[in-house]
Amino acid sequence: MEVAFPVIDLSKINGEERGATMDMIKDACENWGFFELTNHGISHELMDTVEKLTKEHYKKCMEDRFKEMVTSKGLEVVQSEITDMDWESTFFLRHLPESNLYEIPDLEYDYRKVMKQFAVELEKLAEKLLDILCENLGLEQGSLKKVFYGSKGPTFGTKVSNYPPCPKPDLIKGLRAHTDAGGIILLFQDDKVSGLQLLKDDQWIDVPPLKHSIVINLGDQLEVITNGKYKSVMHRVLAQTDGTRMSIASFYNPGSDAVIYPAPALVDKEAEKPIAYPKFVFEDYMKVYPALKFEDKEPRFEAMKTMESIVSLGPIATV
Repeated sequence: MEVAFPVIDLSKINGEERGATMDMIKDACENWGFFELTNHGISHELMDTVEKLTKEHYKKCMEDRFKEMVTSKGLEVVQSEITDMDWESTFFLRHLPESNLYEIPDLEYDYRKVMKQFAVELEKLAEKLLDILCENLGLEQGSLKKVFYGSKGPTFGTKVSNYPPCPKPDLIKGLRAHTDAGGIILLFQDDKVSGLQLLKDDQWIDVPPLKHSIVINLGDQLEVITNGKYKSVMHRVLAQTDGTRMSIASFYNPGSDAVIYPAPALVDKEAEKPIAYPKFVFEDYMKVYPALKFEDKEPRFEAMKTMESIVSLGPIATV
C-alpha cells in the first residue's frame, strides 16, 4: 500500500485538533524527513507576488544567460549521463546575520522589497516549527532556537532557482540527489511543474506540487541534535521536458559558531552506543560539506568525529 506524502494543515495546531496535528508532524519528522504545510500563516497574496516577480526576473535577467551556458557546454546534444552539474539557474540571497539583498545586481526595487518581507515571514515560520519540534521531542521550549543562535544568531538565506525545460532529462538532473547540510528548510515551489522527489524505503517519491503550500524538510544538523531520531533525507529534482519549474528554498541554519551535538535528553544512556553523532562547530561542517554534498552524509559526520578527536571543544563564548 502506498502511503500518502504528509500534507498538514498548520492552522489546526491552534484548535481542538492540536494533538492530532502535532502527531502528524512528529510522524513526518521521524519517517519522512519532509512534509508539506497548508494554512501556514503566510499570506497567499504575498506568495503570489513573490512568484510573479521571481518568474519575471528569470525571464528578464537569467534565461538568456542560462541558454548561453547550455550552448557553450554543448548540453543539448549530450549522449551520456552528466554527473558533475545540475540543470538549474540560481542565485542566493542572504538574510541573516547580514543581508546581501541590496548587493545583488539586476534585482528591481519591488522584488527586493517583497523578498525581504517574505524572508521575515519565513523566519517566523521556521522558529515556530523549531518550537513545535521541541515539544514533540520533549525538549525544553526554545532550546533548538538557542542551539541555532550561537553567539551571533542563526544563518538564514534563500536559494532562488528555476529549472528550465530540458531536452535530455534522462541524462542530466535538475539537481542531483543530496541531503541538506543545515537546519530546517522551507520551500515555496512551483504548483504546476513538478520534479522534486525524496528517497523513502529505497523508492523515489514525488513531493506533490500544491498551490500556496510550503514544503518543509530537515537538514543534517537536526539529525545530529536529535541523535538520529529525526533524519535528513536524500532528495533530488528531475529535469522536465516542458515548463520552467520555480523553486524558492530558504535555509534556516545554525549560526557559524553554533556548537552542534546530540541533545543530552535524547541520548539513551542505556544503549550500547548511546551517542551516534559527533560534536562540532557548524562552520567546520560547512567547510567539508560542499566537496561531499552529492555523496552519503556519513563521511561528513566521520570527518567531524576526526576533527573532534583532534580538537577538544572548549566553552564557546556567548557574548
